[in-house]
Amino acid sequence: MKRITYAGETVLTTDEVATALVELSAGLAKRGLAEAVTVPIVTASGQLGLSAELVVGVGNDVLAVPEVAQGDDPDFSTGAQTLRDHLAAVTPSRSKAVAVEQPEPGPADDLDLDLGAVGDLKSL
Repeated sequence: MKRITYAGETVLTTDEVATALVELSAGLAKRGLAEAVTVPIVTASGQLGLSAELVVGVGNDVLAVPEVAQGDDPDFSTGAQTLRDHLAAVTPSRSKAVAVEQPEPGPADDLDLDLGAVGDLKSL
């Protein structure tokens, strides 16, 4: 488990969610963006099914530190996947560069058009 510190408050979530949240925050900040996200949390009494809403990205600091867990970690894999999906949506794909073949110059490319010889177009 990890304790997330944000805007002077702390919440407890799984390692997977905390990692995805920090990576999303960094990815958004790198692009000068911010987004509102929902993070599944565990209360101090161990209550599940709650969530925290926060804005991550540029101008919003997120700190994740290890926390000693009481019992098994909850399954927050869906919440973590949602955060990773946000990151994938703002991260440009790194596709390989494709060479574009340029056409061979033809006779039309050699024309030297003198548009000044047409005359004054205002008189039309």
